[in-house]
Amino acid sequence: MALIQLEDLCVSYGGPPVLDHVNLTIEPGERVGLVGRNGEGKSTLLKVVAGDLKPDSGVLRRGDGVRVARLAQEVPRDAAGSVFEVVSQGLGELGTWIATYHKLTVHLEAETDAARRERLLADLGRAGAALDAADGWSANSRVEGVLSRMGLDPDAPVQALSSGMKRRVLLAQALAGQPALLLLDEPTNHLDLDAITWLERFLAGFGAALLFITHDRMFLEKLATRIVELDRGQLTSWPGRFSKYQEGKAALLEAEATQNALFDKRLAKEEAWIRQGIKARRTRNEGRVRALEKMRVERARRRERTGTVRMSVDAGERSGKLVVEVKDAGFAYPGAEPVIRGLSTAIMRGDRVGIVGPNGAGKSTLIRMLLGELAPTQGAVRLGTGLEVAYFDQLRATLNDADTVRQAVADGLEELLVGGRKRHVMSYLRDFLFSPERAQVRVEKLSGGERNRLLLARLFTKPANLLVMDEPTNDLDTETLELLEELLAEYPGTLLLVSHDRAFLNNVTTSLLVFEGGGRVAEYVGGYDDWLAQRARPQAPPAPEPGAERPVAPPAAPAERRRLSYQEKKELDALPARIDALETEHTALAAALADPDLYRDAARAAESGARLAAVEAALEAAYARWAALEGDKG
Repeated sequence: MALIQLEDLCVSYGGPPVLDHVNLTIEPGERVGLVGRNGEGKSTLLKVVAGDLKPDSGVLRRGDGVRVARLAQEVPRDAAGSVFEVVSQGLGELGTWIATYHKLTVHLEAETDAARRERLLADLGRAGAALDAADGWSANSRVEGVLSRMGLDPDAPVQALSSGMKRRVLLAQALAGQPALLLLDEPTNHLDLDAITWLERFLAGFGAALLFITHDRMFLEKLATRIVELDRGQLTSWPGRFSKYQEGKAALLEAEATQNALFDKRLAKEEAWIRQGIKARRTRNEGRVRALEKMRVERARRRERTGTVRMSVDAGERSGKLVVEVKDAGFAYPGAEPVIRGLSTAIMRGDRVGIVGPNGAGKSTLIRMLLGELAPTQGAVRLGTGLEVAYFDQLRATLNDADTVRQAVADGLEELLVGGRKRHVMSYLRDFLFSPERAQVRVEKLSGGERNRLLLARLFTKPANLLVMDEPTNDLDTETLELLEELLAEYPGTLLLVSHDRAFLNNVTTSLLVFEGGGRVAEYVGGYDDWLAQRARPQAPPAPEPGAERPVAPPAAPAERRRLSYQEKKELDALPARIDALETEHTALAAALADPDLYRDAARAAESGARLAAVEAALEAAYARWAALEGDKG
C-alpha cells in the first residue's frame, strides 16, 4: 500500500502554478530524489507532503498510521539544550517528559546535597509516573538507541556543535518518531566530505522511505532508486539512477524542442493564411479557422523553460608562470596548536587546486596564507607577479542585505565593463536569470540559489587571473553547476577551490590539497576519485639499511595459458551474437524510456526501467566472460 498519494494537486503563489495538477505516489522503502531548477517549487512540494502547506486544490492521501518527518534545509538558530533534549522533541509532548526524566537523572548523579537530592528524587518520581501512564519507556529506549546508532553524546550542548553535527542531531530528532517517510531538503549543505559519506551510508541502510532534494549529484547517484523531476509545474518520474535520468532528460528536451519547432512552423503558416484577408475569404473553411483558434490556445498555454544562466569570466592580464610558492610553511594562531605544518608546494598558472578537509580544519586559513593575507608563522610563502584576485565568499559576507540586486552588482551604475565590452546592468543580470522585477528586490529577500547566482554575477564583472571560490556550489541547481564546471574547466587563469561537492571536484580540479589531521596538508594529483585511489594505496616497504643487501625477488614465472574446452569454445563463438542482441535491446529500451508517453503507464515504465538495468548487468557479464575466454585462448 502506498505511503503517500498526490492526486491532481495544485499550488500557486499568484503567477503560473508551482504545482500544476500533479500526481505522485511513494511506496514503502523507496528512495526518491526530487530534482528541478532553482525556484521550480521543490521545497513547496516537500511542505505539502509534510502537511505544512495546504494545496489550493487536489487530494493528498496518507496511508493509515503513516508518520512523516521532515529535516529542514537550514539549522534553526534557536536550537538549544542538550542533544538528548533536542532529539526527544521529535516525540512531541511525550518527548518533553522523556527529556525531563533524563535531565533530572543527570542532575541527580552530580548532586551531593542531601536536601536537593531528595527534591530531585521526588521530581524524578513524578516524571517516571508520567512515562508509566503514557507507556513512554519504549520511546525513551528508542531515543537512546538512535543516539547510540548515530554516535551522538546525549549530554553535549547543541549550540556548541559544528553545523554538520547539528544536522546529525536534527536527523536523529526526525528518526526518533519512527517515520515511515523521511523528507530531506538539501541534507548535504555545509557538511564536510566525511559527514556526507556517513550520511550516505546511514540513509542507504535506513528502512523507511525517503523523499529528498539535493544538488549533490554523487549523493543522488548513490542513494536514489527513482528520480522525480519538477519542471514547469509538472512532475515526471524516472526509474533508476540519476545518470539514467540525465540521459533520458537530454533526449526528452531534444524531442520537445523539435516538436515545438514543428508546431510553431505550422502555426505561422496558418496565421499567414488567415491574414490573407478578403482575397482569401472565398477559400476559407470554418473547420480550418477553428483548428487555428485551437492552435493559438495551445501555444498560449505552453510554459517555456526558464532561460539558462550565461556565464563568462575575464581572465585579465596573464599572471607570471609561478602563482604561489610555499616552502615548509606553517601557521598557528597565538596560544593554539598549528593549523598548518610544514607545507611545501608550487601553484603554477593554469592550475586548478581543490582544498579539502573537515569543517574547522583550517581551509580558509590556508587560502588567506596562500594569498598573502596571513604571514606564515613558519617557513615562507612567495606570491608570483601580476596577480589579479577575485574571491567568491562562502558566507556571502560581501553582500549587503539592504542593497537591491542591481545595486549589489553595479553600485548604482547603468553600465558595466564585462570582458572588455560595455553591458547594461539589466542585460547583464538577465544572463544570471534576474528579471527586471527581481533586480529591484533587496538581497535579504533572495533564496540561497539566487544569492549564489548574484555573487557569481558580481564576481565575473571583475577581470581576474586568480579565482578563489569558497563553496560555490551550495544551492545551485544541476544545470547551473554543470555550466559553472564548463566555465572553470576552460578558464585560462588559476583557481583555488574549496568544495565538498565530489562530482564538482572530479570535473574541475587538477590537484587537491587535503587536510589529513594534526596540521598536515598533503598534495594529490587529480580530483576526488583520484585522491581516494591514491590514499588507499598500501605503504611501500621501508628502505633497507645502508650497506644491507637488497633482497632480489625471483623472476615471475610466465602465466601458462590453458586450452579451452569444447563447451568453452562454443560459448566464445556464441558471445559476439549475444552481445550484439543485448546492445540492440539496450538501445531500444533507452529510446523507449526517453519517450514521455511511456510514463503515463507507471507499471510499464517501471518494468522497462527494470529490464534496462537487467540488460546492462547482462552486458557487463557478457563482456567480462568474453575477455576471460579470449585471454585463456591466447
